[in-house]
Amino acid sequence: MINSPRRQDDYPDREIDCQEAMEPGFQAIVDCMLEAGWARGEIMRSLKRLVAADNVAQKENAKLEAELAIIRAMTRAGRPL
Repeated sequence: MINSPRRQDDYPDREIDCQEAMEPGFQAIVDCMLEAGWARGEIMRSLKRLVAADNVAQKENAKLEAELAIIRAMTRAGRPL
């Protein structure tokens, strides 16, 4: 079970609470990877790359959503693309 934030709005320790909620799952993944024969350094580098790849994907998705919103607005306004 993953703990929810203490409040739904922003508060000073929200990121710390998120880290604490994530910690058991993170440790479980690391432990499973170590048991499978991966080295800790490989695991940490791979996790960093996964985070970086997710950041790039999120930025690309946001750009695509913005472009689609412009196209939809132009279409509704009857303006050619």
